Amino acid sequence: MKKTLIAAFAAFLLVGCKGNAPVEEATKSGLLKKNFQTEHQGKQTDLYVLTNASGMEVCITNYGGRIASILVPDKDGKMRDVSVGFESIKDHISVAGNNYGALIGRYGNRIGNGTFEIDGVKYDLPKNNYGHTLHGGDNGFHTVVWDAKQVDNSTLELTYLSKDGEEGFPGNLTCKVVYHLGADNDLHIKYEAETDKPTVVNLTNHCYFNMDGDVAVKNSDWVLYLNADQYTPVDSTFMTTGEILTVEGTDMDFRTPTVIGKRIDNFEFDQLKNGKGYDHNWVLNTKGDITKVAATLESPASGIAMDVFTTEPGVQFYAGNFMDGKDTGKKGVPNGHRGAVCLETQKYPDTPNKKDWPSTELRPGEKYTTETIYKFYVKK
Repeated sequence: MKKTLIAAFAAFLLVGCKGNAPVEEATKSGLLKKNFQTEHQGKQTDLYVLTNASGMEVCITNYGGRIASILVPDKDGKMRDVSVGFESIKDHISVAGNNYGALIGRYGNRIGNGTFEIDGVKYDLPKNNYGHTLHGGDNGFHTVVWDAKQVDNSTLELTYLSKDGEEGFPGNLTCKVVYHLGADNDLHIKYEAETDKPTVVNLTNHCYFNMDGDVAVKNSDWVLYLNADQYTPVDSTFMTTGEILTVEGTDMDFRTPTVIGKRIDNFEFDQLKNGKGYDHNWVLNTKGDITKVAATLESPASGIAMDVFTTEPGVQFYAGNFMDGKDTGKKGVPNGHRGAVCLETQKYPDTPNKKDWPSTELRPGEKYTTETIYKFYVKK
């Protein structure tokens, strides 16, 4: 009798579990962890959630070290996801050439003609952008699975060993990137790297920010401030010419907060024609002082604003000129033309071939360190 009751109770539990399978609770931004869990390159991918006491949430996947969502309050207290991307790891992997929210390396931005020299040794890299190397090549850091350790509710540590010769770069490069969500809605990204052979390093993050939390809304009405008196002009292949020019009297002057759409299509100005809009590096006045605001981006409609602080000497302002709506993003909405803005803190493009610009060389015994902060708030 006792065995019969136990069997019946077990059967009841089995039926109950099958009929009431637990439903995974989504993150506040609506992402599901299971959609980011797979095996890729022999490693496990996952979604990691950072939170703070203010209710802000940042979701990060270790595939490419990508920021998958950034949830912040607007002027009415409504939470909005201001990071553009995808709802699954499948889309992040399968959509060719995308770098939404990704860590970029070994070299953020471009290296001219896919080649550089160190100590008289020439290195040839994959040419994946108008005859140049862009963002470390097609198989750069944005395509690899990083080892992840969630330190606490607000901190994620990612590590990766880039082996000697990977994408043509010399040296075994040991990298560590720490994401930390502060109490004041400030997202810190700290980068470190060491090498066993002379190499070049220029790490950054390629988050696409939509300050309305709606990728269907273009960036034309957002207001941008850049703390920069100079910029590095580009030719028709998006490569820096080697000049450093003043922004004074040009459409590149954002020293006074300016609506992005005001001048972006002035293709009579050769720099906007060459970049198909804004896609340039600005020389920051902050000179590596992370306590000074390098850039501010805001949406008057949502009231959401973001200050950028960095130890880097430059920032690439990219206005989403190549977003074309072919990629379906979160909530089934296409990532449309100019539906986001990137502010990539960095050394200047092609510095390995421009020896008078800030160096990106890293040698054995040295440690590469840099930090960038994205601080979110409501503009009063």
